[in-house]
Amino acid sequence: MDKQLTISNQTLKEAAHYALDSLKKAGADKAACKANKGRQDEFNVEANKFSLMRTLFNDELTLKVIKDNRKGITKINKMDKDSIDKAVTDCITLASGALPDEAEDIAEKIENKTFDQTIGGNDMEKLFGRTKDFLEQLKDEYPKIVLEGMTTDFNSEQTIYVNSNGVEFTQSEEYYSAGTMFSAKDGEKSSSFNYSSWGLSSLDRPFMDLDMHRTLLSESEQSLDPRMVEDKFTGKIIVTPACNDMIWETIVGCFLCERALVEGTSRWKDSLGTKVADSSLTFSVTPFNPAIIAGERFTADGYESKDMDFIRDGILKSFALSLYGSRKTGKPRALTLSQNIEVAAGNTPLAEMIKGIDKGILLNRFSGASPGISGDVSGVAKNSFLIENGAITGALKETMVSFNILDVLKKIDISKERSFSGYSILPWCCFEGVTISGAQ
Repeated sequence: MDKQLTISNQTLKEAAHYALDSLKKAGADKAACKANKGRQDEFNVEANKFSLMRTLFNDELTLKVIKDNRKGITKINKMDKDSIDKAVTDCITLASGALPDEAEDIAEKIENKTFDQTIGGNDMEKLFGRTKDFLEQLKDEYPKIVLEGMTTDFNSEQTIYVNSNGVEFTQSEEYYSAGTMFSAKDGEKSSSFNYSSWGLSSLDRPFMDLDMHRTLLSESEQSLDPRMVEDKFTGKIIVTPACNDMIWETIVGCFLCERALVEGTSRWKDSLGTKVADSSLTFSVTPFNPAIIAGERFTADGYESKDMDFIRDGILKSFALSLYGSRKTGKPRALTLSQNIEVAAGNTPLAEMIKGIDKGILLNRFSGASPGISGDVSGVAKNSFLIENGAITGALKETMVSFNILDVLKKIDISKERSFSGYSILPWCCFEGVTISGAQ
């Protein structure tokens, strides 16, 4: 291995194996290494104008060692021999000073694989054209929108994972992404900002036509004349796919994730195999769905990924536990550690869902703290709209909403329609028993 490495796919493999062999020679009982080479070619837009074109590189080597049940982890962004040698020494030193934990381990070898998720390289000329076309359409179709920021890019990454049990996974991936942040302005009036992002395997669709983009832009313009909720009431909320963090990420973070289960704070810690939600709810992680862009192919702890249900037909099926979390809690290891969330479509058209609400809100964005162990949620609904007598009647000023997330899961109405961002696949979901009031 040369003193200085030019980082390529081949030398990524050399670097990972050199680091692994060095850890074993330094006395590791078990070891794992992951080498990444990433590149991002991007265009930036500010205030509706191109502002920057640049290329970013992200190279990283992660070393993990277990010695006497003590773990050490080190990350470096260089692949030369001297840097790796120092990282090996640092990693062994960190392990020597750590507390022993018998739950620490590495993946056993099952079947080594190479995953190719490339799309034939980039087309930066077409990416520029799509971005430019969007800016022109935005000016013509949504003249009150101020595009505070936009990034469009092409991403490529190569990764190799190896461990001392003989596991070896290699992954190459390429994809485009687009993200916008915007608000509406008309004279002295302005709306709250909103944002959206997509992952793309091609540039076949104009950016204006990406899922929910026109809807969110139009709703920002409609939000220039919002009104306050005049009273406090208990009603329904329709959580749109744009607000995926309010429900789905909160469920994972508070009740399914490793920390909540290891610390014993999850109210679902003893609920595996029991009914925890409405029978209409199937909530999964699906990195292999064809609509997911560059989904996880192997986990950070060295297992081949597979699609997995958290909840199927209302029954809790899985937790989000790594190998460590599984050994620590005695509960099954997750088949994937990705964040590619999918919620199965329901039977109700969105228009009918809205018609069925006497009083409630359509919620696009939520700002609030994570719920405590009780599951109580409280925060501000933003970029949202009042629903009265089965119709959307206008934009709302910032409005308080509060509910218990575990309680509202027990009765859900789920739309037939779903939005595909490339990262997630989500329907519109209606929850009842929500307290709604004007923000103070």
